[in-house]
Amino acid sequence: MDAITGSVIEEQGSQYIPAHKITRAFERARQEGRGVLIPYFMCGYPDAETSVEIILAAAEGGADIIELGMPFSDPLADGATIQHAGHIALENGMSIRGCMSIAKEVASKSDVTLLLMGYYNPVLSYGLERFCATARANGISGLIIPDLPAEEADPLQEVAYRYGLALIFLVPPTAPDERITMAARRTAAGPGGFIYCVSLSGVTGSRQELPTHLQNFIKRIRTATQEQHLPLAVGFGLSTPEHIATVTSYAEGAVVGSALVNIIDQHKDDKPADAVRTYIQHLRQK
Repeated sequence: MDAITGSVIEEQGSQYIPAHKITRAFERARQEGRGVLIPYFMCGYPDAETSVEIILAAAEGGADIIELGMPFSDPLADGATIQHAGHIALENGMSIRGCMSIAKEVASKSDVTLLLMGYYNPVLSYGLERFCATARANGISGLIIPDLPAEEADPLQEVAYRYGLALIFLVPPTAPDERITMAARRTAAGPGGFIYCVSLSGVTGSRQELPTHLQNFIKRIRTATQEQHLPLAVGFGLSTPEHIATVTSYAEGAVVGSALVNIIDQHKDDKPADAVRTYIQHLRQK
């Protein structure tokens, strides 16, 4: 087992269920009459130390849940912006072990809910048992694996659920009802989580307008998951407070990624953490 698994959650005890933090984040937002705000940051971008500062700043700015991206050399679902961030992170030597270190440092300084998001091949190479044990020990509450369909999720799901981690499935507009239902049943069988609704068919990237079909798509997912009463979060293409307000009028959460990479790029020589904090606060105003 990695030395890095020196746990930031040991004081919680062996009965601690990390995924319950996800449930509480959605419950808290619902009680406050708003949606859950979920920013995404690439671990190690623009460098490891600055990425920790940026993630903490996002938590201070009001992020409810934060996705920590694990860079990968073949990021099929990522647009040019996040591909660029991942490329720089890899050039800087970022690895799964490095991502775990970042999670550990953030979790030692903030109670914000953390998710790891990345592709399946590096997770397999790291070892499913080792990966989930290390993630749990370092403050992670759930996993998002974009290229892992629900039909093939048994090995990781079994280990993740045993460690109290949520396994969160992406559902694109092209998904048939059977796949949506399977994702919902798998999520409901676990210790917590939500359905990640991909707003469009294609790769990530901030856009000016929301897809015209989005509300009907969310209605379709809501119908297919109504028995499980799962929260829904929308991602891909969101970038403005207006996007967040619109999306959270019919879904429980909103994910912002590429727009934040752009903010970091614009301020990389001038306090990017401050710029991210302000931007998150701005998104929360609506």
